[in-house]
Amino acid sequence: MIALLTGRLAQVEADRCVIDVNGVGYLVQASTRTLAALPRPPEPARVLVETVVREDAILLYGFSDSAERDWFRLLTTVQGVGAKVALGILSGLSPRDLIAVIASGDRSSLTRLQGVGPRLADRLLSELREKAGGMPTGTGATLGTVAGVGTESDALAALLGLGFRRQEAAPAVTRVLDRLGSGASLDTVLRDSLKELAK
Repeated sequence: MIALLTGRLAQVEADRCVIDVNGVGYLVQASTRTLAALPRPPEPARVLVETVVREDAILLYGFSDSAERDWFRLLTTVQGVGAKVALGILSGLSPRDLIAVIASGDRSSLTRLQGVGPRLADRLLSELREKAGGMPTGTGATLGTVAGVGTESDALAALLGLGFRRQEAAPAVTRVLDRLGSGASLDTVLRDSLKELAK
């Protein structure tokens, strides 16, 4: 079983990336949050991995931190939540937000997520209500880049969550940070990036 990959980030797409580990490219499915935390190819990257073995395939799911991986494991225990739906949920809600949504019984926030209808939202709320309180919030450091992540990846994650494609959002964030400097606040970077994307 593969639990961690460290290598050169060869490629990033909308829902997956390829990590080159000593000449072997591993295709890793991931949430937009994890993909946004990764550096730009061909920088070194590190992801936690959940390996799923099926009759017809061995699939790798990557996570920038252990909280997201733990939530992925928990979500996939719920009937009707496969890996794709779990990643969709984690793309739309951080572990901290998931805890708040489940604790408050916020069905509408769940039904806005990709692949989650009213019945599944009810099932998630009923089955996870007792378990959510003991789950990690994800406030610790992430593994996405070997050196760490910051405002740039947070802004990119927010834009991806709003529906922008990585190919258009990443250059906008880079231009804004080049102009404002690395000390700019996340709110300022996000606001100016949205202006850039509106041009």
